[in-house]
Amino acid sequence: MIPASPDRPAELPADVLIVEDDPIIAIDFEDRLLGFGVKSVRSVGSVAQALNAINARAPDFALLDVELIREKSFAIAERLAVLAIPFVFVTGYGAETSIPPEFAARPRLQKPCSSDALEAALQARGG
Repeated sequence: MIPASPDRPAELPADVLIVEDDPIIAIDFEDRLLGFGVKSVRSVGSVAQALNAINARAPDFALLDVELIREKSFAIAERLAVLAIPFVFVTGYGAETSIPPEFAARPRLQKPCSSDALEAALQARGG
């Protein structure tokens, strides 16, 4: 990847998968990602939908809400890690959210997150 410069912004992922159970938040993320120049954004609200979306077409990057309605997104994180697809966790619960040790070093965005923080996470590709 060519490094970012003042006249050339860092390359953004072309296809982003948003896993978020709140439709308002998902739409907000989707609008902001498209505004940054991401070409394709897909939103799903459950682990099963996310795994199906990944199997149908692997994304370049994913945003994972940790706490979904009746489940957590760690099975999705495991699948993405196996496929070497970068992702970040998104949570409204802050540091007290329990993340399994294998994902403790993964980047997190706190909800609500600023557009600058979201864009920086995309450019860094989630480590």
